[in-house]
Amino acid sequence: MDDAQGSGLDATMPSMTSATLVTLIERWRSDALGTYRSWFLWDQRLKNFRSIRAGIAEVVREIDAGSFGNAYKGSSLETVVHSIAEQRQIFKGADHAFLWKPKLRIPDIYEDVENQRAFGRFLDACSCCDTEVGVVRAIRELAERGIKGLGPASANLLYFLHPVLVPPFNTSIVKGYNALTGSKVKLGSWDEYLAMRAGVLRINEQCRSLLSNDLGAVAGLLFDVGSGRYPAPPCEHDSAALDAWRADLERVREESAAHTKARAVAEQEDRSHAQVQSWLRDLGRALGFRVWVAANDRNRPWAEGRLCDGCIDALPAELDSGPGAEAVRLIDVLWLEPSGAVAAAFEVEHTTSIYSGIVRMLDLALGAPDRFAVGLYLVAPDAREKDVRAQLRRPAFGRVVDMKLRFLPYGELERNRESMARFGSGIKAVEAVARTLV
Repeated sequence: MDDAQGSGLDATMPSMTSATLVTLIERWRSDALGTYRSWFLWDQRLKNFRSIRAGIAEVVREIDAGSFGNAYKGSSLETVVHSIAEQRQIFKGADHAFLWKPKLRIPDIYEDVENQRAFGRFLDACSCCDTEVGVVRAIRELAERGIKGLGPASANLLYFLHPVLVPPFNTSIVKGYNALTGSKVKLGSWDEYLAMRAGVLRINEQCRSLLSNDLGAVAGLLFDVGSGRYPAPPCEHDSAALDAWRADLERVREESAAHTKARAVAEQEDRSHAQVQSWLRDLGRALGFRVWVAANDRNRPWAEGRLCDGCIDALPAELDSGPGAEAVRLIDVLWLEPSGAVAAAFEVEHTTSIYSGIVRMLDLALGAPDRFAVGLYLVAPDAREKDVRAQLRRPAFGRVVDMKLRFLPYGELERNRESMARFGSGIKAVEAVARTLV
């Protein structure tokens, strides 16, 4: 089946490039509660790409070694899929497709070893290639096996490997695509997904200035249309329908305005995250360390300046070009010795997922073991310690034991940071108040 066959886009392309679509996208981009601002522009979104990619590599390694097992629960696949499902509203429920359904015995990659190996080869092929041809070929080879219960939901894994080639996939995205294009794409078929993908790429290309090379943006638009937040534009010659559609858009705008309080709360959470980063920044400098603030937070306004004030502007060359450099640059706070060696790494988890924070730390430690042998700290509110310990009991985090990851409660940091700055010596000041987790 040709990728464009059945997409239904060609017949509706004139309306897809009309002023109504532009109006829809512009309104969607300005909506504080829509996926563009609440997820696509979310500064934590990109942090998860590397950890999810590392998680997929671990799935491939275990399948190849024959150690993956025959259950989803506790597997490396559960770890990575759960991390995807926590990516706010657009991926909510992404783990459902991989949950074992005992009555149907699907998805059939747990009990059937050959199917499991085919799934591993599929993930490995997509991880190793960097072209559209390679990705589509891997999809087609997997589709040919007809593995029960293993369908296009797997595209959500591929999105984090190739965000400019593979759009995410779920029921709302399909509904939104059908509503905008007049297509009749069905769930569960790789051929249908590839047809939709071809149409999504065309929409994205024609509206590139309003969307992004990253297909997460256009997928977010389709998700918001498909989930009912935004109505699809009607035919332009139907003036009554156009008036009703514009009224619906205005209703969404009013709804967003009514949630100003919720936005203020979210902004306060961001400030609280930055406040803890500033504590760690100031404490690190007082203890004689050179301090690095995450690349995506450096220019965040704080006090009367920026969060990176007084910090180094670039990582040492060995760190910046070494293993895991992409993830290293996004660590919330790093303390470096004068030699350039890392003394401590801090991940602040104010309201974001503890689960994802641990995955990132695991990724960092495994990606650059010589640089992160000691001094790894998960910094979070005191009340989240129970959640941290619960997550660490997951079988997938068995390797965390070797990392010596510690929990640094906000309360201990707030109460002791001034005395540590005055009387402390090196990393021992922090070790004294941090709590061993495993």
